Amino acid sequence: MDEEKNIPEEETENELPDGIIELTDEDGVTTQFEYLTTIDHEGELYVVLMAAEDEDEEEDDDEGEVIILKIEKDPDTDEDIYVSVDDEEISQAVFDKFLAMMDEEEDE
Repeated sequence: MDEEKNIPEEETENELPDGIIELTDEDGVTTQFEYLTTIDHEGELYVVLMAAEDEDEEEDDDEGEVIILKIEKDPDTDEDIYVSVDDEEISQAVFDKFLAMMDEEEDE
């Protein structure tokens, strides 16, 4: 999945609730996500997001699935772009760091 997602400035200026961002994929489909955190892994930055809940959908008892995207710079615009992570080992390592961070916050 070589899907690139970016956040053009005009989208981030829309009136969205705090912590909610919109990403548009290469097919032009826009989806809202809840920003959870940014994690540094081996000198690279990764963003951890969760699909924002749709108010019309019934809530499941299961917790939402997180999405991990690598933050890169667009060479043409120098804006941040989010790129899917194809390496399962890297995804798992970033996810493990995220879980450890969540455990630390619960202990406080």
